[in-house]
Amino acid sequence: MKNFILFLLSACLLVSCGTNKKKAENETLAPVEQKLVALSFDDGPNTSTTVQMLNMLEKHGVKGSFYVIGRNINDSSAVVMKRAFDMGCDIQNHSFSHANMKELSAEEIKDEIQKTTDLIVKYVGVQPTFFRPPFISYNQLMYDNIDLTFISGMGVEDWMPSVTAEERAKRMMDMAADGLIYLLHDMPGNEATVQALDVVIPELKKQGYRFVTVPELFKAKNITPQRNKIYSNILTD
Repeated sequence: MKNFILFLLSACLLVSCGTNKKKAENETLAPVEQKLVALSFDDGPNTSTTVQMLNMLEKHGVKGSFYVIGRNINDSSAVVMKRAFDMGCDIQNHSFSHANMKELSAEEIKDEIQKTTDLIVKYVGVQPTFFRPPFISYNQLMYDNIDLTFISGMGVEDWMPSVTAEERAKRMMDMAADGLIYLLHDMPGNEATVQALDVVIPELKKQGYRFVTVPELFKAKNITPQRNKIYSNILTD
């Protein structure tokens, strides 16, 4: 009987040690929270550079956020915009005419937003929830009359032809940080940014970054967008 009791005690100890060891291993192997960044593109859609940008995103298996100008949306460019949406990208508002909206009245501001939103809904079927002010120029009147989350982002001056693809890539790599929103452009003729992404995306992946859309970034970081605020890095703004 004594030997049987000792056997049971030994068995219990072995089970307990095995359980604790497995628990420790699981804790050690628990995944570290991923570093997330969002690529966002202004001034489309078009049937040239936007197409190249989407091809590059598809090549590397990532998504982005497209902030579109309403006057650029027509039956042809809308096909490209719909392709972006079908790829998992999101389509957001960048005004109708790309005017400096700080100079507009309340009614003019509302009109700029509503006309672009109506076109996005017409061709994509989803209401935009984010807005990037043209020239990142904004004021309280805009906050009061635009019921969308304001997004800025960190840019690399990629609207300037003098900034080479190599320099754009270097700047993007230097500013990389968890929670960052990149502000880029898919305007016609901006192939240098397409080329820069061919370098940046795989390099940031090697560093442990994952690419998400702007709405996914907020959701993944469990951050509720606030009114009267504009975001570039959602973890620090």
